[in-house]
Amino acid sequence: MDDSSLRAVGWARSLPMSSGVKAARDWTRDHLAALGWLDSAPDTVDAVLLAVSELVTNAHVHAKSTALLVLTWDGDCLHVTVHDSSPQPPEPRKPDDDALGGRGMLLIDALADTWEAHPCPRGKDVTACFRPDYVA
Repeated sequence: MDDSSLRAVGWARSLPMSSGVKAARDWTRDHLAALGWLDSAPDTVDAVLLAVSELVTNAHVHAKSTALLVLTWDGDCLHVTVHDSSPQPPEPRKPDDDALGGRGMLLIDALADTWEAHPCPRGKDVTACFRPDYVA
């Protein structure tokens, strides 16, 4: 058996602007339950669900785009990727104290183990990595 090959499981869902962020969270929660994380890694589940909310909201509000949400579990890290149609990279910024928004990428930075953004021919991908808070 070749231990160098990547073994991963993944899911993808398109979330048009007409769908609520709740649909993204519920869909993600179902897949985290399938991984057994609701009981074994509840803090990570909370972080992933908040990150999904922020990333999908960013796609809908800032990119004015359908969000393509992809979850990939590689046995070490859950990669949460949201693709949108804007080529503009996300920029963590210091929000104005009176602003209602502007904290999304700061939250992602605080919640995820790592995150990165990559330009694509028709937009960008923002991927956050989450390692479960249990020892396997």
